Amino acid sequence: MGVRTEQELFWEGDFGNLYTERNQGLDWIASNTSFFSKVLHRLSKVESLLEFGANRGLNISALQTLLPSAHLSAVEINSSAAKELKKNHPSAEVFNTSIFEFEASRQWDLTFTKGVLIHINPDKLPEAYAALYNNSSRYILIAEYYNPSPVELSYRGHSSKLFKRDFAGEFMDIYKDVRLVDYGFIYHRDTNFPQDDISWFVMEK
Repeated sequence: MGVRTEQELFWEGDFGNLYTERNQGLDWIASNTSFFSKVLHRLSKVESLLEFGANRGLNISALQTLLPSAHLSAVEINSSAAKELKKNHPSAEVFNTSIFEFEASRQWDLTFTKGVLIHINPDKLPEAYAALYNNSSRYILIAEYYNPSPVELSYRGHSSKLFKRDFAGEFMDIYKDVRLVDYGFIYHRDTNFPQDDISWFVMEK
């Protein structure tokens, strides 16, 4: 195990535990189901998915509904969240580790992050992008807060824990063999299925 960044320790510890307890419920799953139905609309033959930073599995719940026969895998650094995910989704493959330490001998049809890159140390983003790219056989989804240029914001009173930038643009600048398939935005005031102002981008190798 390498030296953890302050952001990894933050999510691995008590704050991550509290986040897991706070974020749950059927409303979340309903919004996520609507979200992923939009994302998957333009994709074909997605039979396996790998999520980095899955927490308790609210995205996995939505994906199980939309793709009941797909093989679902998740990487989660917080042990309490990983246990909760496995308890609620016994058929899912759960890896309790950091995105930077995850290693696999196979690839998935779709790899993705949703609200995770925004919490990663900016210096480590190239490694996170590499994990998304190397573990995907075809599609990559990046769903995060967007900003044209990098900016840091306060996150629940904490500094150096929330960053906005053009993650997908940076990803495509690094990996020239991927093309943008689709993109969109989900507003927090959506009257039926809100998300936290998420901008999403699907790319294909």
